[in-house]
Amino acid sequence: MTLTLTDRARTSAPASAPAPEVTATAPAPRRAAGREADGLAVASFVLGLVGLLAFNLLLGPTAIVMALLSLARRTRRPGRAYLGLALGVADLVVLAVLVTVNGTVSWNLGG
Repeated sequence: MTLTLTDRARTSAPASAPAPEVTATAPAPRRAAGREADGLAVASFVLGLVGLLAFNLLLGPTAIVMALLSLARRTRRPGRAYLGLALGVADLVVLAVLVTVNGTVSWNLGG
């Protein structure tokens, strides 16, 4: 007694038609887009907050860009992204006020 295994796809297709090719492709590794967007939202909040005290010329626009990226990627923390956006704008407003009042781009805490 002999046991043979046959491929059903080949046996059900007509003899004149070519057999369909089956290719196995591994699914692409999924990046955690939600986690990345959440990280961008938190980073924009922190950079905007720190930017109120120092480096507001650099950290303000960076916080704005990170907040917009996290909102575009549909973060699960939109409130934090909006806060980062607002703080980034506030950084630039503080910079504009400092330049207008002091005529310089530096902080002057002493009298």
